[in-house]
Amino acid sequence: MFPTRDMPSPSSLFSAYASMAASMMLVRSMANELIPHPIRGYLLSTLRYYFKPRSPQLTLVIEENCGMSRNQVFDAAEIYLCTKISPNTERLKISKSPKEKNLTIRLEKNEKLVDFHEGIELKWRFGCDETEKNNPNGHNNGQRSEKRYFELTFHKKHKDKIVSSYIQFVLDRAKAIKDEERVLKMHTLNTSYSYSGVKWESINLEHPATFETLAMDPELRNAVIEDLDRFVKRKDFYKRVGRAWKRGYLLYGPPGTGKSSLIAAMANHLKFDVYDLQLANILRDSDLRRLLLATANRSILVIEDIDCSVDLPDRRHGDGRKQHDAQLTLSGLLNFIDGLWSSCGDERIIVFTTNHKDRLDPALLRPGRMDMHINMSYCNLHGFKQLATTYLGIRGHHHLFGEIEGLMGETQVTPAQIAEELMRSEDADVALQGVIKLLKRKKMEGDEVEDVADQNKAAIQKAKRQKLGNKPRRSGRNIVAKSNRRIRKFL
Repeated sequence: MFPTRDMPSPSSLFSAYASMAASMMLVRSMANELIPHPIRGYLLSTLRYYFKPRSPQLTLVIEENCGMSRNQVFDAAEIYLCTKISPNTERLKISKSPKEKNLTIRLEKNEKLVDFHEGIELKWRFGCDETEKNNPNGHNNGQRSEKRYFELTFHKKHKDKIVSSYIQFVLDRAKAIKDEERVLKMHTLNTSYSYSGVKWESINLEHPATFETLAMDPELRNAVIEDLDRFVKRKDFYKRVGRAWKRGYLLYGPPGTGKSSLIAAMANHLKFDVYDLQLANILRDSDLRRLLLATANRSILVIEDIDCSVDLPDRRHGDGRKQHDAQLTLSGLLNFIDGLWSSCGDERIIVFTTNHKDRLDPALLRPGRMDMHINMSYCNLHGFKQLATTYLGIRGHHHLFGEIEGLMGETQVTPAQIAEELMRSEDADVALQGVIKLLKRKKMEGDEVEDVADQNKAAIQKAKRQKLGNKPRRSGRNIVAKSNRRIRKFL
């Protein structure tokens, strides 16, 4: 038989455990007393580094924003991944606007999918974190900010190939997809202002205006088209001469002369998105800079009614206190247009509109800010014929054109007023008769205004003559006597 060994009792085991725990606590307390806290932290992190199991996977985090500007890799990934949806995906965002040919599909929060590139497996995940917004005083304002990002995970040994090859492939593929399904966007400021600033919201730009349908003078229209085409082809030229690749246009003229339609025609001609900037909604110069950085390349920034959008304090006039209190200033707007911040982007067009060019600050009108001034005037004969072709399908001569031509030479009418009459009937004769009545009515109103002006002018002249007639006349004898007194006084 084998000798039996006595098993330790539970009380002895407990005593040994208590002794060991006490020793560990003693060692820990001595370490806390003798070893400084920074050194202890360093030793612990070193131990974790060597004893923690190593993962062969590497994860790239692609955030939506890169500082104050958009992250192009994030935007490209959002477009590219919609073509890689698999049957295993559980939740998707789906939308479609009236002018889009296909459905728009995006990943929902925390959804994952797998892609392959040159035999390498790549795992994508879309994340979205929400946090409470605080105002500058540290108080919560009840609004939430959203931080969106993608995570791209793969084996570490493929890092160089993924960074140098795959990311560029995603950028190129997203650009090709965007060009194939190009839908122009109209961006406007969001309706609620937050302490973190303002941002753009977009809808599809579905304005059908083109240069062929505009009631413009042919020479002016061709000049605008040539200027736009020359601008988009001169990237190397702008770089060589040391100027930001942008151009400014001022559209001025009375209401109803087609300024907004011209902007839409420019966007459709260049395939540029439009950003509608309402200065009245901007509180600070810093918001202008933030909006400029959030504006995409190949876009048109529109500031309508610049003369009355907002009362900007002049940088040259006014007392210093008012200058200090104003957060949005003329100086800030000028720097926004052609200062250092304006170079943060390429191939941008800035369009200003106004009904009263004479009210604009001269600092805004100079080249570099408003390079080309386009006078959108009243409708002329060529503009009328263009509208007749567009609305009524009249190509060539019509027996009522002669009478209309004579009336248009005697009065002023806007293209919008002509277009309104042409829309009243599909019958060409009926619609043109309406135009004739409009022109006659405008002529009568103009004659009445001229008669009233002549009457006022005659009344003013008559009042001046009466005032001069009532003045007491000095006799020649009195004048001579007064002159003699002055001479004696001088002597």
